[in-house]
Amino acid sequence: MRPSPWPWRKAGRARAMLRDVLGGRTPRVLVQGATGRAAQLHLRLMRRCGTEIVGGVSLTRKTPDVDGVPVFTGCAEAVLETRADTSVIMVPALSVLPAIAEAIDAGIRLVVSVTEGMPVQDAMRAWHIVRDAGADWIGPSTPGMAIPGRLKLGFLPDAALAPGPIGVMSKSGTLSYEVCRRLVRRGIGQSGWIGVGGDVVKGLRFADLVPTFHHHGGTRAVLVIGEIGGTEEEELAEALRIHRFDKPVFVVLAGSSAPEGVTMGHAGALIHGGRGTLASKQEALSAAGAKVFTRMEDAVEAIAEAIGGGGMASGQSSEETSRSVRPAGR
Repeated sequence: MRPSPWPWRKAGRARAMLRDVLGGRTPRVLVQGATGRAAQLHLRLMRRCGTEIVGGVSLTRKTPDVDGVPVFTGCAEAVLETRADTSVIMVPALSVLPAIAEAIDAGIRLVVSVTEGMPVQDAMRAWHIVRDAGADWIGPSTPGMAIPGRLKLGFLPDAALAPGPIGVMSKSGTLSYEVCRRLVRRGIGQSGWIGVGGDVVKGLRFADLVPTFHHHGGTRAVLVIGEIGGTEEEELAEALRIHRFDKPVFVVLAGSSAPEGVTMGHAGALIHGGRGTLASKQEALSAAGAKVFTRMEDAVEAIAEAIGGGGMASGQSSEETSRSVRPAGR
């Protein structure tokens, strides 16, 4: 086997906390920055999806609680009082690194940071902090993750969520919203949905999620929303081969019409020589057995044909079922 072109990574690390959550474990969730306007809104929406939010963290502590959830001035106190193991971080970009460090130091093992614009050097430091602790980090610049019918960590749209057999991993938030909404309309929902974000330095990458979905019994197929630039899709192809991934993989690659030499897209959408181009990604993924598309409607049709319209565990989207989910603690 040829040596990996990415020797600084182990392709497809199976992370225990994320695997356990997908497997049925109910995480006990903190929201850092809980008293901000957006955080207060999404805290309520996450609870409506069934997420067990046990506490909030705010340095200013403008209020003793948000939606009945107690607010603490630090993660250490919050974890001690609530036994939280997961955190959703909704703070300004320059505060993300300190928030991640505080969460990990307090014993949090799954961190989801949604903020865009995190400095690259901060992201590098955060990556090492999380790795050294053996924890999982989804982010930065991610809409979060969801297991429809059970929980949501972040702000994925309820209208695009429904229980089903498709594991979703995506760089682009908005493209994944559209593809998943179209699939939900065809009766096909998700077993798990993870937005990895489009930054060049991040926590979990596509390749890291391969063993997680490979061993997840509720996942019958995987949908990947990628794009030109970067080498993450090539890493994914290598991980698919290493793990002998035997479930259907459908990949949408955005950017086929992007003019050469024009700056556009995510911070991580960089082309390095022959790597990162549309052609290199198509070649690598096809060789690994994935079905690759440049138009989302073609991917939707292929998934519908392969999976059929009976893919959802129920005929309702999470937008509809969330009305009947009683928030934890109420």
